[in-house]
Amino acid sequence: MLQSKFWQAFFAIAPIVLLFVFFIGYFVFVFSMITEIQEIEANGPVSPSFIFGRLLWFFVGVLLMVLISLGSLIFFIVHAVQNPNLKENNLLLVWILLFVFIGGLGQLLYWIIEIIGKRKTNT
Repeated sequence: MLQSKFWQAFFAIAPIVLLFVFFIGYFVFVFSMITEIQEIEANGPVSPSFIFGRLLWFFVGVLLMVLISLGSLIFFIVHAVQNPNLKENNLLLVWILLFVFIGGLGQLLYWIIEIIGKRKTNT
């Protein structure tokens, strides 16, 4: 699985794409609540189930984003530890710190530099 091009690309790109989807979903939720405020107030008091029903999809998206980001972090740490090019110097520690502190961007950079870049030089 670590050498699969599909999973490498998925775990490199998915956290950043999901972050953008999360922000778009948030703004759609807020915008829909603002545009429907007069209709909501005209029907009387707002039931909590109405608001929580709309928040459910938002929280499902957040949970999905957290799980994929955590999976991506684990995937790339394991890949970096098994990468023989990083064992000779301190690059392994640098990459792991980048994964932890800058998250999806560090994983995307690792995929571009260490996986795709090395794949082109090896062939």
